[in-house]
Amino acid sequence: MADTDPSARPRRSDATRAAILDAARDRFAAEGYERATIRAIARDAGIDPSMVMRYYGNKEGLFAAATEIDLRLPDLTLVPRELLGERLVRHFLDVWEHDERLTGMVRVGVTVDAGAERVRSIFRDQLAPVIAAVCPVPDEAAVRAALVGSQIIGMALARYVVRIPPAVGLSHDEVVAWLGPTVQRYLTAERP
Repeated sequence: MADTDPSARPRRSDATRAAILDAARDRFAAEGYERATIRAIARDAGIDPSMVMRYYGNKEGLFAAATEIDLRLPDLTLVPRELLGERLVRHFLDVWEHDERLTGMVRVGVTVDAGAERVRSIFRDQLAPVIAAVCPVPDEAAVRAALVGSQIIGMALARYVVRIPPAVGLSHDEVVAWLGPTVQRYLTAERP
């Protein structure tokens, strides 16, 4: 009889959690927080709704887990100073267009407190430290991160959620040309 290492096999609970999170991400992105239900998510995952509650406690807990997002922000200290705004805008466009969870999160963020808190925490925990590393006035890093976030989230809302035709029709280079200088100023200007 072969000796098997139980840690080498994926546990069934890991597969169940993954199925729940995949189904939740799809539902939250498609329907928003309010309309997505635990029952529908469980049905999509092929499990009993009680399993969702067992692993995540409630809808808010599931939403928080399903919207764990690593923005994979670049190290701006390695970017030439005059290209910071361009690089950051281009990065967000690339991330946004390859991860529908961000669109779902913004959609939910404008309508539900749990979504708004999720958006705030991601920008606070991931964007603020990156901006602080290049900010000429360290005490203003949080304010500058909020200003950068306003541009990024505003464009995402117009382009990916509300889908305003002129915003949708812009190429990446055009979005970068319009937003990059504003983000650059937020990142590097000594004062407004």
